[in-house]
Formats: sequence, structure tokens, C-alpha cells
Amino acid sequence: MLTLRQIEVARAVMVTGTIAGAARLLNVSAPGISRLMKYTETSLGFRLFDRRGGRLVPSEQARHVFAQINAVFDKVEDLRFVLERTQGGAGQDLLIGSVPSISHVMVPRAIERVRAAYPHLVIDINILKLEEAIDYLLLGKGEVVAMSYRLDHPALTFEPLARGGLFCIVPLDHPLAARSSIAAAEIVRHPLIGIDPNDPYGRIMSDIFRKRGLSYGITIRARFGSTVCSLVRAGLGIAVIDQFTIAYDAFPGIRVLPIEEAPVFETWIARKAGTALSMFAGSFVTFLREEMARPGQVRPEP
Repeated sequence: MLTLRQIEVARAVMVTGTIAGAARLLNVSAPGISRLMKYTETSLGFRLFDRRGGRLVPSEQARHVFAQINAVFDKVEDLRFVLERTQGGAGQDLLIGSVPSISHVMVPRAIERVRAAYPHLVIDINILKLEEAIDYLLLGKGEVVAMSYRLDHPALTFEPLARGGLFCIVPLDHPLAARSSIAAAEIVRHPLIGIDPNDPYGRIMSDIFRKRGLSYGITIRARFGSTVCSLVRAGLGIAVIDQFTIAYDAFPGIRVLPIEEAPVFETWIARKAGTALSMFAGSFVTFLREEMARPGQVRPEP
């Protein structure tokens, strides 16, 4: 029997016609090639090459052997090609979901890194509300969902993703724009834009005020945080929003004020319980976690 290494060396000698040429092709030493060829011929009991005109050519006895060697080598090259394409994501799908607060800025930054790592991967991104995320995972429509709310569900597994903060956003020409920070009690004195407090994401915002016995009256309700930001930019009120929605100046034209109570905004990765993530989904989660942990996402102007 011949090992794959012996097949590779024999073919290199056949292609180049010399021991030195095979050594250069394989980037190894010529004596090593020579010793392996002698050992191979001894093991087989016949010569693989004859010397003609200063070159090594397949012997008559080995003519059919080299036909098979070429076939094996072609199959090995095919295998290498398939492995490289699979490692690059060819013929593979990455199915992921995200709540809007994470999808607007953070998911694209993570996907940029996924694309660089797996250039041939087909990527499918779904923007989901909480109730949609449950069915998305349980029905096997995707592998993971980046979420801003953790719930108790026996068929789902939640892992911490990243921790951020909540901020108050105001129009640039608003009287509060001159402030360096703001307290919850002062926020509620102004017309508020926000998400329905009955929505899990909206409840995160309303809890800041509920825990302090403050009335949280929304004058304009929106479904997504990005819409809230656009309404604030239009001068229709002020709002509380998470840092990942407004990261990296995603909405120029608004003023970002730290909230003095420093409320925390936690995020999670959800997946179907008992399932293992694919290499691609695992990379996405790693990249997303790293992007969301980067400092300097929100820089309130002095």
C-alpha cells in the first residue's frame, strides 16, 4: 500500500522529472525525497522510475500505477477544494434573528466580520419582536436570536450577550440639549416618545420611572427604537433609548444625555434548548459579543 505522502512525492517526481525538482515543488529536502522513493520502491518490489536522458520517467511496470496515482491525486485535490469551500461557507446558510435594538447597528458590524471569515456563506437575517423570536427558534427557522429580554421558557436557552446603558435623547434645539445629564424625574416633565410599556422592550424603559413612582406618559408610541430616534430628531419630543440603538452616531441630529440613575440595559443570545450552534453561528455570536462590548459607542457631547 502507498500512503498519501508517498503518492504525493511520486507524483511530484513524475511531474518534474528529477528528485531536485520534486523537492522544490514540495518545499522539502532532496535527500528526503530520494530516501522516501527508495523505501517506496523497496516496499513495492519494483521500480517506479527509469532514468532516461538525465530525467526520471515512469517505468513500464509502474505505468498503470501512475494512472491510478493521478486519479487519487485528483480526488485529493477535489477533497481539498470542497473543504476550503466548506470552511469559507460555500453551500452553507447562517440563519439568525435579532430584536430591532441590536439589529440596527450591532448586527451589521458583526456580519461584516462573519463575511470576512466566510466569504461564500449565505446569510439570512430576520428582525424579530419577542413573540416572533420564540416561534422562530422553536420552529427551526434560525439558530440564534439576539434579544434584549430574557424569559423563562423550557425549550429555549439564554446566554448573556452584552451589558449597556439607557440614555435620554433630545432634539439638538431642545432646552435640555444644553444639559450634561438628566434625572428620571425631569425626563417625565417633557413630552415623551417611546415603545408601548406593555411591550417587553418598552417595559425596560418604563421600569426606570415605575420603580421611582413616576408617571411615564407617552405622547407618541412607536414599534421600533429607530423610529423613536427619528421622531425625536424631528423635534416631536424626547425619549429614553438603549445605547446599542444609537451607537456610533447612528442618528445624527439628536443630543444624547446620560441618565443620572445610570439604568442598565442587558442583552441575551437565545437558542433552542439542546441544540449545538454551527461553526458559523458560533462565530456570529462571538463577533457580536465583541462588537457590543467595545467602549466608546456613545459619546455625549460636553
